[in-house]
Amino acid sequence: MKEKFDIIESTCIPVAIDNCNTDLIIPARYLASTTRDPKFFGDAFMHDLRYDSEGKPVKDFVMNLPEYSEAPHKGVHEIIVAGLNWGSGSSREHAAWAIAGYGVRVVISSSFADIHRNNLLNCFVLPVVVSTEMQQELFSTIQANPQAKVKVDLPAQTVTNMETGRSEHFEINGYKKYCLMNALDDIDFLLENKAKIEDFDRKRGGF
Repeated sequence: MKEKFDIIESTCIPVAIDNCNTDLIIPARYLASTTRDPKFFGDAFMHDLRYDSEGKPVKDFVMNLPEYSEAPHKGVHEIIVAGLNWGSGSSREHAAWAIAGYGVRVVISSSFADIHRNNLLNCFVLPVVVSTEMQQELFSTIQANPQAKVKVDLPAQTVTNMETGRSEHFEINGYKKYCLMNALDDIDFLLENKAKIEDFDRKRGGF
């Protein structure tokens, strides 16, 4: 969803699964779908961990616990704190569609699979890499208080545990940062710079 990204302050869903691959994020059977309906993919997010073979919620899976089951919206569960190597395995873009479709704006981890990280950025979901120490502190804070909030400040490139005050700086490609802050995809960016491109083309004599 194209929405200008500035500062997100939200409660979090702790998904403490290391090496959570894209087949867990969205099962392969959903890849044949031709729809781009966000709700369709949001409903498929972590489907085979959220539901059993009869389609009933798995009661002890984190996303089904009462304190985390509320759908993400402004200031509530817009952030996932994830285990290390989030998004490993298949490079399927559908995994990023599922996370975005569910309503998540930020995924925080100590490491991401590179292709999945780029797919998240293309879907206007911010992947934030923090130290292992910060990651574990966030898990501990959320376990102690599910209502604890984390602030992710994209302009300043900082993530802050609002319970403890601990803050870390994170890296992001300057181009992707600009696009997120202005709700631009790659085509939007080109159109925004159409006049500059045409001027450059005129000056060099065209093709």
